[in-house]
Amino acid sequence: MAEAQSPVWLITGCSTGFGRELALRVIKKGWRVIVTARNTDQIADLISAGYDKSFVLALALDITKAADIDTVISRAKSQFGRIDVLVNNAGYGYQSSVEEGDDAEIRAQFDTNVFGLFALTRAVLPMMRAQHSGHIINVTSVAGLMGFPGSGYYAASKHAIEGWSDSLLAEVKPLGIHVTCVEPGPFRTDWAGRSLRQTITKITDYAKTAGERMSGIKDISGTQAGDPGRASDIMIRLTQQANPPRHLVLGAIGFENVTKQLKARLDEIQGEKDTALAADFPKA
Repeated sequence: MAEAQSPVWLITGCSTGFGRELALRVIKKGWRVIVTARNTDQIADLISAGYDKSFVLALALDITKAADIDTVISRAKSQFGRIDVLVNNAGYGYQSSVEEGDDAEIRAQFDTNVFGLFALTRAVLPMMRAQHSGHIINVTSVAGLMGFPGSGYYAASKHAIEGWSDSLLAEVKPLGIHVTCVEPGPFRTDWAGRSLRQTITKITDYAKTAGERMSGIKDISGTQAGDPGRASDIMIRLTQQANPPRHLVLGAIGFENVTKQLKARLDEIQGEKDTALAADFPKA
């Protein structure tokens, strides 16, 4: 594909997992891409993965640091002049019971998963507005649509992105910019072994809920049904759709859990219709 026709991607968290798989596929298509990680040594090999090294820009990015974001945007403008697809993939998990959550851990997770994502997106939006086009893909989780024991604060960070994405889409869709949240269930990445932080449950009342789930989470690492490569292919196809979806749940387990939860939630809300309507002033 000629450079003039090639979309420009910016992908965060490219050292492992979804980010790396997606970056490799975009590079092999001959598209232009900015790949990022906190440590560029972990992504240096991606530059040589494509047929044209000038199409791949590997940059250090800690999305909690404004200076890093400014540098990435400046380099993207100078080398490519545009950004067509932003994939907000960087983030990590933190587990604890709600009561035992560590304040420093909670705030650190929100700095990365939420506030860093917000800041980078704000930095990219002026280019997309000028282009009257673009696609923002936020990699959230099924935990962005439902909660699990032991994952209250992680779920809160992903729920925050989901609600924010609703507002973002309402603002930028008239400008030709798409917004999609990709919500994976269990996928075979090293998420549990590499980036998962935990505050171990010591309160016995939570042993069968948060404690049991936390103790078993690392045992399933490497056996999950979800394939990061197939998911990456799906994300690429997503950007080629004229009307991409706002939500895309990935994986059978995630799909089953989310649809069951949302149907139950809707039934509960509709079951309280009379109570909901009774809160209004009586009609004259």
